[in-house]
Amino acid sequence: MTIHDLSNSNEQKQWMNRIRECDWRAAKYLAALLEQDRFHEMAGDGSLIIMADDEKIVSFCTLTRKDCVDDDTLFPWIGFVFTSPEYRGNRYSGQLVEYCCNKAEEQGFENVYIATDHVGLYEKYGFTYIESRIDASNDISRIYYRKVRV
Repeated sequence: MTIHDLSNSNEQKQWMNRIRECDWRAAKYLAALLEQDRFHEMAGDGSLIIMADDEKIVSFCTLTRKDCVDDDTLFPWIGFVFTSPEYRGNRYSGQLVEYCCNKAEEQGFENVYIATDHVGLYEKYGFTYIESRIDASNDISRIYYRKVRV
């Protein structure tokens, strides 16, 4: 398994079709953002991070300035967390979340945030629930944070 950090990289395009093939509505939205060169417009500064098994997507996520919850005081955000069905149960997404936490710490951030509808998943990775808010899709998202710098 290899991790590709595609910060402002032309490699984002090469992974776009593989992301689009994922059976998840948000993956198709992410692929469209990449295809239309709107990823940074929507997410602000940040990275697309992919764990691959040769050319096959194992898991991916983003680490960005913005996410589906509109709040300029909370950042960076870990978003679009996905693991391909055949790789689930091996905590690969957890490895990517940890990668993002380390990267955020290296960049000088104190906390990272996640907006999700999952309950009990991100607590396993050291995240603490803050509150629920309406997100960009008009759904309720649970906001979690994790301190990355002590």
